[in-house]
Amino acid sequence: MTATGTPMILMSGVDKHFGELHVLKDVNIEVPKGQVVVVLGPSGSGKSTLCRAINRLEPIDRGTIAIDGEELPAEGKALAALRADVGMVFQSFNLFAHKTIFENVTLAPLKVRRSGKAEAEKKALALLDRVGIANQKDKYPAQLSGGQQQRVAIARALAMDPKVMLFDEPTSALDPEMVNEVLDVMTSLAREGMTMLVVTHEMGFARRAANRVLFMADGEIVEDAAPEAFFSAPSSDRAKDFLGKILTH
Repeated sequence: MTATGTPMILMSGVDKHFGELHVLKDVNIEVPKGQVVVVLGPSGSGKSTLCRAINRLEPIDRGTIAIDGEELPAEGKALAALRADVGMVFQSFNLFAHKTIFENVTLAPLKVRRSGKAEAEKKALALLDRVGIANQKDKYPAQLSGGQQQRVAIARALAMDPKVMLFDEPTSALDPEMVNEVLDVMTSLAREGMTMLVVTHEMGFARRAANRVLFMADGEIVEDAAPEAFFSAPSSDRAKDFLGKILTH
């Protein structure tokens, strides 16, 4: 347990295989409420699988995962209810192409949270304003840039009032000039105290917005440190090697 009581995300003894490949090896993580954790590591280290396992988009072989003290069931209505508390933003924006931006953001609150229409629409407008694209609300996803679409995806996740936000490589499909507009939204969320777990290659964001950096290699969490400590003095050879390759480019 953390000093602040029940952790918002708890993973205990989590194992996951894809066939012979052991992609998560006895993963144990506690994320207190309001903490921003950035997960770094080379490709194939298990980062995305870790992120997707938290809301059981990826089933696990062993271990327990709890959100705000409630263990995630394997399936069924209870899983759907808990999943609604976990916002997820992917590499691909996963927006509904045939619905407007506004409809994309109001859909889940109306259907899943059973919000009233007026309430859902008011909130959607406020969220689109917050991510800087309220003026695009009547457009369809294909009419927006990648950066704008990803900001819609963030607004859509926030519309559910999630307790936790998971980001799986949210900027890796974007053109470089669009990356910052998405990271800026994420940074402001972090400042407002949203509990976040972010899989990313954006070292600047990790330094600026994270409370903790988890470094993964071969399915294991090799380091768990404050950003300053991790970037200035990583303790493992794997992390030193990784940072050497990334920071010299």
